[in-house]
Order: sequence, then C-alpha cells, then structure tokens
Amino acid sequence: MTIDWNHFTPWLSLGGGLLLGLASAMFILINGRILGISGIVGGLLTPRAGDIGWRLAFLLGMAVAPMVASALFAGLIAPPRIEAGYAAIAVAGLLVGFGTRYGSGCTSGHGVCGLSRLSPRSLVSTLTFMALGFVTVYVVRHAI
Repeated sequence: MTIDWNHFTPWLSLGGGLLLGLASAMFILINGRILGISGIVGGLLTPRAGDIGWRLAFLLGMAVAPMVASALFAGLIAPPRIEAGYAAIAVAGLLVGFGTRYGSGCTSGHGVCGLSRLSPRSLVSTLTFMALGFVTVYVVRHAI
C-alpha cells in the first residue's frame, strides 16, 4: 500500500473535523436539533410552518461555502479530483440517499452527533457504513 502524498491532507482534515464538531455542538445548543443533513433536507420534503427558512439557509450555506473557501484560500487548497463518470456519481448519490433514509440518518447525524450523544443506534450505523465503505474501496481498487 502506498500513500498519495500529494493528496494526503491531515491538517486540513483535522481542521475540517474540528469545524464540523464545533458546528454540530453549536447547532444543538442553539437550536436544540441534530445537525444531520438528511434530516434537514428531509424536513423540506414535508415542511412545517416556520421551518423552511433555516433549512434553506443551511443548504445554501453548504453550497456557497466551498466557493468562498476556494476564493479565500486560492492556491492553498487543491480542488477535489473525482475519478468517476456522471452515471456512477448519480448511482452513488441515489444509493447514499436510500441508505440515509433506510438508516434513519446520515454520516453527520449518526457519526458526529449520534456518537457524541452515546446513541447505540448511531454506533451500529456508523460501524456499518464505515465497514461497507472499507469493503467498497477494497473491491473497487483491488477486485475489479
């Protein structure tokens, strides 16, 4: 096994993890809600009065933040390299969407917020999607 040192970014990953943890903690303290993307998007599909604005603002922030970061840190952060076609990305997106609904939450909801609340369901979910992620990478990189 070799490490692609050009794309090995432990400090950026640590910074991103710290920001995600801080955002999750602030979100639950300020709003009393779990910061799970699938739950936020799912709430738009069955909207309640007064519940749409913050969800749209959150999703808009998620869409705009990478553009702002790339403008502010031009040259410091390399753009991601996705080695897949549009069909593979669409199928992967559908599978992730199905998995988050089937598993009652997404990686951020279970892996960050659920584990920090010591939720047994989140522990099982996180172990499951991590194990399947490892298997998928192995199969794609070595068995095909």
